[in-house]
Amino acid sequence: MQPDQDIKFDRRQLHERVLEYLREAIMNGDLRPGEFIRQQRIAEQLGVSQMPVREALKELVAEGLLEDIPYRGVRVIQYAVEDIADLFAMRSFLEGRTAHTAASLISKSELEFLASLVDKMKSAVASGEIVTYRQLNRQFHETIYRASKSYFLIQILDRLWSTYPTMLPGNFPQTANNPIPVREERDDSEHRLIVAALEKHDPETAEKLMSEHIQNAGKELIISLQEHNPKEVETN
Repeated sequence: MQPDQDIKFDRRQLHERVLEYLREAIMNGDLRPGEFIRQQRIAEQLGVSQMPVREALKELVAEGLLEDIPYRGVRVIQYAVEDIADLFAMRSFLEGRTAHTAASLISKSELEFLASLVDKMKSAVASGEIVTYRQLNRQFHETIYRASKSYFLIQILDRLWSTYPTMLPGNFPQTANNPIPVREERDDSEHRLIVAALEKHDPETAEKLMSEHIQNAGKELIISLQEHNPKEVETN
C-alpha cells in the first residue's frame, strides 16, 4: 500500500505545483487577459507531464480565473468593463456593510494595525513599491471586513478577492507595477478617514466612506484601463 500512497502524494504535489505556478502567472500579469494557455508549453516549462497541467487548468476554470473556449482551448478570462464595474459595485455594498458592523466590534489592536498599514502604504507609494502597496491595501480591506465577525459576508468577500484577481489593478499590465494616476494619493486620504470613523465607532460614516472609497477605486481603474490600452478590457 505504501507505494500507491507515495504515488498519490507525488501527484498531489505536482498538481499543487502547477496550480501555484499558473495562479502566480495570472496574478503577476505574465499570463494576460485573453491569452490562451498551451498545456504542452506549461508542461515543458515545469518539467511535468500534461496531466497535472490539465487538472490545474480545470480547477482554475471552475474558480473563474480561466475560461474554456470550445474548439479553441483555455484562456485567461477577459472581462468587460461592465464586469469590472459590477465587481466593484458588489465590493462597495458588501464591504460597506462589514465596515458598518466592524465599527462597533473592532478592537484596539486591529485599529492600531490598520493605522500601521496606512503608514506603510504611504511609504510604499513614495518608494515606488506598487506591488507591496497593493498587498498592504488588500490587508487593510481584509482586516476591516474580518473585524465585522460577519461569517457569511467574510466568506463572500474572501471569494471575491481571490476568485477575481484579474479584475483588480495588480493584474492588468498597465497598472500591475504602476500607480493609477491620483488613486494612490486619494487612497491615503480615504483610508485615513475610514480608520478615523472606525476609531470613533461610527457605523454610518464608516459604511459611507468605505462604499465611496471602493466606488472611486473602480471608476478610476476603468478610466485608466480605457485610456492606456482599451484592448485589455471589452465593452458589452
